[in-house]
Amino acid sequence: MSGYNGLLLTGGEGPNRKQLNAVITDPGLTIAADSGFDLALALGIIPDLLVGDLDSIKTSREYRNFPREQMVVYPPDKEKTDTEIGLDILRERGCKRIILAGGGGGRLDHILSIVQLLERIDGPDIWLTSRERIEVIDAIIEFTGKEGEVISFLPLDPVVRGISSTGLKWPLDTMYWERGKRGVSGISNCVTASEVRVGVDEGRLLMIRNFLE
Repeated sequence: MSGYNGLLLTGGEGPNRKQLNAVITDPGLTIAADSGFDLALALGIIPDLLVGDLDSIKTSREYRNFPREQMVVYPPDKEKTDTEIGLDILRERGCKRIILAGGGGGRLDHILSIVQLLERIDGPDIWLTSRERIEVIDAIIEFTGKEGEVISFLPLDPVVRGISSTGLKWPLDTMYWERGKRGVSGISNCVTASEVRVGVDEGRLLMIRNFLE
């Protein structure tokens, strides 16, 4: 997929190389945030920068051999998470479209902190875990799906209006989402056509697709 020029790897369960390559083959600037370095190595990727307090990887041989001039080290007592630090650096260096890989499984507070990053206007555009592809929709998105594929939608902003869709079992047309409002759900929808289109006029949606085996 073209248009992505930043890859951020973080700790936790992440995609395999095939799943990552399905989204991006030329990641551009690549940053590993602390134990995201382990994911990078598992994927066969050498990051351009290693950032964070690096407390999770300091004893590894790969860390000891990594160029010090390509490290941005922070003290353990800091206001930002390592993942947020990596995201901010990618944006500061001009990356317009960013993929976040990792962060699946593990502690709930870590997962929710990544969701908060997605809520930011300058947050990641796609988040890949070991099981899911999570994508921010702020206008129109079209993609090739597989019939029977389970797909879910959640409001990313307090209010989301003007939603439209084709290729889904339960159309999203005319839905009005207000966070916390009863009787509105986008969980466990289903793809019914090879070509899927989802659009939104106001606000942003979070689209969650499970990786197919």
